[in-house]
Amino acid sequence: MALRTAGSVLVVFLWSVAVVLGQYGWSVTYTTQSICVLKGSTVKLSCSIRYPSGTVTSTVWFTKWGTGVEPEDLGQNPEYAGRLEYHGDKKNGHNLRITDLREKDSATYKFRFITDQTGGKYTGDPGVTLSVTALQVKVTPPRSATSKTLTCITTCTLTGNPTYIWYKNGQHLDESTSPQYKDPVFSNYVDSYSCAVKGHEDLHSPAVCVQGQSCSRVTYTKRRICVLKGSTVDISCTYVGYYSTTSTFWFRSDKSTPEDLTRDPGYTGRVKYTGTYRGPFILRITDLREEDSAEYRFTFKTYNVEWGHSFPGTTLSVTGLQVKVTPAAEGQKTLTCITTCTLTDNPTYIWYKNGQNVQDNSSPIFSISSEDADSYYCAVKGHDGLSSPAVYKPKNTSVSVSPSGEIVEDSSVTLTCSSDANPPVDKYTWYFQNKTFLNGFGQMYNIS
Repeated sequence: MALRTAGSVLVVFLWSVAVVLGQYGWSVTYTTQSICVLKGSTVKLSCSIRYPSGTVTSTVWFTKWGTGVEPEDLGQNPEYAGRLEYHGDKKNGHNLRITDLREKDSATYKFRFITDQTGGKYTGDPGVTLSVTALQVKVTPPRSATSKTLTCITTCTLTGNPTYIWYKNGQHLDESTSPQYKDPVFSNYVDSYSCAVKGHEDLHSPAVCVQGQSCSRVTYTKRRICVLKGSTVDISCTYVGYYSTTSTFWFRSDKSTPEDLTRDPGYTGRVKYTGTYRGPFILRITDLREEDSAEYRFTFKTYNVEWGHSFPGTTLSVTGLQVKVTPAAEGQKTLTCITTCTLTDNPTYIWYKNGQNVQDNSSPIFSISSEDADSYYCAVKGHDGLSSPAVYKPKNTSVSVSPSGEIVEDSSVTLTCSSDANPPVDKYTWYFQNKTFLNGFGQMYNIS
């Protein structure tokens, strides 16, 4: 078993003892029976299949199956919109990847496949039980005692023997494979503690007071935000300081020393702070650029405490829109409005045909005829002016000759085909007197 990180997203690959159930040459082999992962992380469920003959025509991962009907494909469930990926390989392996996990994703996931043979249907039991949990700091004994024991707790045992990280007043304190902090903690009205899992620090627990309820702490409204290039974003938190606050500001975590964003030349005229103590304290950034993608943290000072700069904040990702064109059923193509991250707040996608609105949909997918020569682009409702580039078939096709002018016998010329198209043309066919040149399938054709 291995834990790998992609940015701050935990991807769990499991290579445990396989679970195989089947008969007469049919089986589904799962790599594990149960997985426990953090809320907000990413998980990959894997299986391989075996069948006696024929060709697989349909595959589905599901959690619910009603009587007398085929199970509900998770890919069609709006609660998983934008968070699922299916993958298969040549060895009949099938993977389900779920991102931005939520506690309600906890369920038993099963795989079912159908072949082109009579009665060729099979479901793998018992499936994979996925448990999704958040982190919490448990303080014992009761608050009246002088010293406390701190434990980073979950509702299930995390997969992969994680390393726990501890923060005191927002400052990195210690790391250990034990979920219990190594030393007793003495009561102090000022101090707060939080825990996280290494490689996945942005999914830390809320900061808790060891004594009373007014200790220093920062709570971020959202851990991750994905928004459109050119739009405006509000990143917010609430903070509490036991003593009067003397300064507050936001900064980027990738700076060598914390720098107030209002003084950063890269944000001149685009940053504004609003909010109050104990209320949402908001960082607003306008006219977003892709280079604004970063982790943003908040810090404050009181007369005797400065909130630590190592406490993870909110990760902002800025993306543009693109239309991806893929072949679908015969005579059909699928247009997908894609982004480099999953947009926050389940947006509604708008599709335009030749500049006219033709569909509003929560799904980023739109189907057209393969012969359709019209122009299409997508946008997000509320941000119509931040649309994707349009996609369209080749037009204004022409051929140029090099060298130009009079051609000398026995010399060579190069013909170049050019056309306006998006996505760009990647395959060309050359004709001579209405006959196809079998050896002419590039943009340039050389005649010697």
